[in-house]
Amino acid sequence: MPCVSEFYGVAIYMYYNDHAPPHFHAEYGGDEAQIAIDTLEVLQGKLKRRSLAMVLKWSAMHRQELGENWDRAREGLPLNQIEPLD
Repeated sequence: MPCVSEFYGVAIYMYYNDHAPPHFHAEYGGDEAQIAIDTLEVLQGKLKRRSLAMVLKWSAMHRQELGENWDRAREGLPLNQIEPLD
């Protein structure tokens, strides 16, 4: 599970053989959430409010790059790193 970004203790992962819909995994402090790339909806799991707000802000800024990484993962290509939240 490649880590594509890290910021403020939050790690963003994508799996190569993951299920649809296109999504990413965000982990922080033992919590994990799966978040849809298109809608930014939490599909499964949970994060604390502040962590989730940071992840949603970051993912809104990098939605296109997340989508490109999803496509790369489907093709078995290396994933690109994405700039962290400042």
